[in-house]
Amino acid sequence: MNQKQLIKAHVDKDGNVIIPQEIASRFGLVPNIDIFLDEGNNEIRILRPVTHLAKVYIEPTNLCNLDCRTCMRNVWGEPSGSMSDETFERIFASIQKISPIPTIFFGGFGEPLIHPRIIEWIKRFKSIGAKVELITNALLLTEDYSLQFIRAGLDMLWVSIDGSSPESYVDIRQGSSLPKVIENLTTLRQIRYKATDIDNSKPHLGIAVVAMKSNINDLPEILHMGIELGATNFSISNVLAHTPELNDQILYARTTQNMITRQSTSIPIVNIPRMDWNRLTKDTLAEIYSRKYRLELASYEVNRSLDSCPFIEQGSTAIRWDGNISPCLPLLHTNQSYCDQRLRKSFAHTFGSILEQDLLNIWNNKKYISFRERVQRFEFSPCTFCNGCELSTQNMEDCLGNTELTCGGCLWAQGLIRCP
Repeated sequence: MNQKQLIKAHVDKDGNVIIPQEIASRFGLVPNIDIFLDEGNNEIRILRPVTHLAKVYIEPTNLCNLDCRTCMRNVWGEPSGSMSDETFERIFASIQKISPIPTIFFGGFGEPLIHPRIIEWIKRFKSIGAKVELITNALLLTEDYSLQFIRAGLDMLWVSIDGSSPESYVDIRQGSSLPKVIENLTTLRQIRYKATDIDNSKPHLGIAVVAMKSNINDLPEILHMGIELGATNFSISNVLAHTPELNDQILYARTTQNMITRQSTSIPIVNIPRMDWNRLTKDTLAEIYSRKYRLELASYEVNRSLDSCPFIEQGSTAIRWDGNISPCLPLLHTNQSYCDQRLRKSFAHTFGSILEQDLLNIWNNKKYISFRERVQRFEFSPCTFCNGCELSTQNMEDCLGNTELTCGGCLWAQGLIRCP
């Protein structure tokens, strides 16, 4: 029988909490740093120190071989380009100085397999002990690419699949072919089994799905198809509505209206147990979920605002193809999106360029550290749920006095949009 995996810490005679060294090192808990604690009903959660760089997103290119109607690239006016060798070498030199080596994730707002150096760059990072992940639409995943990924030691390959039939798939991923993607992933799996001369347990396969009204009924079959192809992980996100047409496709309009902010203490708490979700219960549970309650499912509050940035919480940063460094993927490029019929413009933000400074110098810049602390406290206006003023239409200022960069309208911070 599997037991709960608890890690024992120790409180010494002076009241200091002693955390096992292995755990402390993994989460950047080094001496003489400040950390935030998040207090729950029966627990205290230790947030990762904002000084700990654990994951680096690298955008090799913002060029793509497809024209997906869900893509941010449809609504920006930014130049296209691919990462230069000089930019990569500066990134690589910086990463080598970090201990422990952070996870490297090749992805952004383009197709990484377009870049001619991508295999070489994976090998370089694997040579210094990094865990390396990559996301692709898999249309260019030839047999040769599959073999090179295996030999390079790629740890995780994420593939975007948004439909279970050729028709529903190509309706979103215009220019692609679901049968070809399935063929490529089948070939990858076959090559892994045959490559007995090397470690063929990797790459693990993950499937990333963008859910909306037109494809939500495909989701069970996408999961089944992914398992048949050997997928071990699935990342499901809502669609970020960059256009009015996509805004009609969102599955979270009522969710944002009924979200309970952390300041809403007067709303009744309704605690329900786990139970079967079937024809008998689904309508009743859906009705309860849609009401303005502080709803707890087995003591976990499901409709309260998260106010938690997944990028900051995992200790990550993002490097654009031209070397500019942003705190997260959404801030790599200026873009627009809708939420509850409101158009919001999100301006790109950078804390420096890898071509001008070392990555650690930028990461440890006081202004960047201060921003990460501000995001952990999440002292922003609740723009995601509020139609109160015109400040909610952009990310440069809010009604609580935050300026330069605000995150109160970010759908990632409320768990509505997710990235692998």
